[in-house]
Amino acid sequence: MSSDRPVTLAAVIGAHGIAGEVRLKVFADDLATYKNFNGGALTLKSLREGSNGAIARFAEVPDRNAAEALRGTALTVPRSALPALEEGEYYHVDLIGLPAEDESGAALGQVIAVDDFGAGDVIEIETPEGKRFMVPMNAQAVPDWNGERLVVAEDFIER
Repeated sequence: MSSDRPVTLAAVIGAHGIAGEVRLKVFADDLATYKNFNGGALTLKSLREGSNGAIARFAEVPDRNAAEALRGTALTVPRSALPALEEGEYYHVDLIGLPAEDESGAALGQVIAVDDFGAGDVIEIETPEGKRFMVPMNAQAVPDWNGERLVVAEDFIER
């Protein structure tokens, strides 16, 4: 796992007002703990809750035109800037891209997505042939995983 891999914490969804503030769709629990985004290109000056997402002001965004130009911009930080995890916890970015294998070590494909449809995380694996299947991210379906590979139990493999 690369500690420099960028992790998206929010996205700019539009301008707010005329003074250069932007509306954000936030994907992190606490965006305010981060001050620099996109390799230092954006410096967070203020953040508050709005009626339609969070509202942020960046030092580099002086007016509404500059704010509008940021629409669609992902706000990223390096993976190394995220808080440490407890045993058994993971960030989605750590799973995406991992090779998946069965319990005997045979290659199944690669993790291409992690979703949560309400009952816990589900990983999507794509085989070398392009077939995709989904597996719940729990101990029964994924008995072992680390930063190098993910093991899928036989009962959950779609061949």
